[in-house]
Amino acid sequence: MRIAEFLSPQAVIADMQSRTKPEVLRELSATLVRAHPLLTADRLVEVLREREKLGSTGIGEGVAIPHGKLPGMGQLQAAFGVSRAGVDFEAIDGKPTHLFFALVAPENSAGVHLKALARISRLFKNPRFRAAILEAPTAADIHALIVQEDARP
Repeated sequence: MRIAEFLSPQAVIADMQSRTKPEVLRELSATLVRAHPLLTADRLVEVLREREKLGSTGIGEGVAIPHGKLPGMGQLQAAFGVSRAGVDFEAIDGKPTHLFFALVAPENSAGVHLKALARISRLFKNPRFRAAILEAPTAADIHALIVQEDARP
């Protein structure tokens, strides 16, 4: 499984405007809906908020992976956003979060969902990669960097 299979270039935000956790979830959901019009933003926000109630998906080092499962989804879908200012996302290290990878999976897809989360987490452990993403000027550049890094063995 490659990230390019579920992250379209249209679902990347180069400069998020959100300043709070709820705003981040709304902005990522709206971006997913623009890339995949069959989804509804309100339902996506609800699914992501429900997961956040279990504990923050802010994994530290400036990265968060808000995620959830949605009945009726045909396949895994994702949105990615960069907050240049950083947002208090209640990350485990207490630091501001700059990189947000929202993942929404079909309801009965535990294996695919977990593999995608693990792949994203592994990718964003690389500090040079995180720095390159933060320096990339456009959504197209960010998407290209993600696809390129994900293709490495």
